Amino acid sequence: MTDFRSDTVTQPTAAMKQAMLEAPLGDDVFSDDPTINRLQELGAGMLGYEAGLFAPSGTQTNLIALMTHCQRGEEAIVGQQWHTYRWEAGGMAVLGSIQPQPLENQADGTIALTDMEAAIKPDDPHFAKTRLIVLENTTGGKVLPLSYMREVQSLAQRHGLSTHIDGARLFNAAVALADGGDPVTQARAICQSYDSVSLCLSKGLGAPVGSLLLGSKDFIARARRIRKMLGGGMRQAGVLAAAGIYALENNVRRMADDHANAQLLVQGLGRIVANHSRLEGKAAVQPAQTNIVFFDVDAEIADAFVEHLATHKVRVTSGYYKTKEKAMKRIRWVTHLDVDRADVERALDVVSAF
Repeated sequence: MTDFRSDTVTQPTAAMKQAMLEAPLGDDVFSDDPTINRLQELGAGMLGYEAGLFAPSGTQTNLIALMTHCQRGEEAIVGQQWHTYRWEAGGMAVLGSIQPQPLENQADGTIALTDMEAAIKPDDPHFAKTRLIVLENTTGGKVLPLSYMREVQSLAQRHGLSTHIDGARLFNAAVALADGGDPVTQARAICQSYDSVSLCLSKGLGAPVGSLLLGSKDFIARARRIRKMLGGGMRQAGVLAAAGIYALENNVRRMADDHANAQLLVQGLGRIVANHSRLEGKAAVQPAQTNIVFFDVDAEIADAFVEHLATHKVRVTSGYYKTKEKAMKRIRWVTHLDVDRADVERALDVVSAF
């Protein structure tokens, strides 16, 4: 079985498990778990923040950030396709009483600066007060350019708004932008001047659970209260934090392997489409920047194709969408530390056999 569904399916390695087993523990609600404290300090130091907060999931660290930045009835600008708006069960509205202002994403994953500026409400009691701009980097595997990150930050500063990065796959963006250089330095550059960032440890970094929220000392002190309110305060959680420490110290640079395997997959799928008449005009692979590949297949053959993959023990996720001409199924392949080059080549053989 080769599992391309998500980089969340990774299993901890033997070395990571050993680190978890040997972790010194305390009660994190009392802030005395030494392994939790070390992880929070490590993450903050790597990305240039004063403090950090460990929580069970990226959905929770994003919600904690939103509720720390915004009061009830205030507004956050988000992307239509971003996780904070589309994939987190409406938590900002339901639990935070924060109004989302969703804006259309451009083809490259950004939101047009003109759209963003136009959405900022005037200081008028008729409107929810715009308080926060949220970005997501990467978004659908696409990297937001460093120049764009700076432009959004400048816009926010001009209007007195706070900024948050959903960096669930931040280090994928950093590895891509570093292009062989130091991804930690690049990640710090991405986050420069942003008030907070959420960093997932259980995707490409390979830890079994957990995310970090990073910000100023004052911001994290307020965020800790929100985490408690949301049920995210854990006790001897250092056993989880040890996996996160191992991931940050060992699994950042190796993400380049995932990106290389994604490119191998893109190239292979492209060749198959070009060389097989059954797929002519009925399938297309999209370019990939990081570890996420999208393969669009005509609805006429999509179900049979996905069933073929499953029968041959290749797991993917997929969903239908409609163009002006026809219905298509978009199949998502995600490469990660439990998928190697041989797994990609075997999957391509399965596709070719279709």
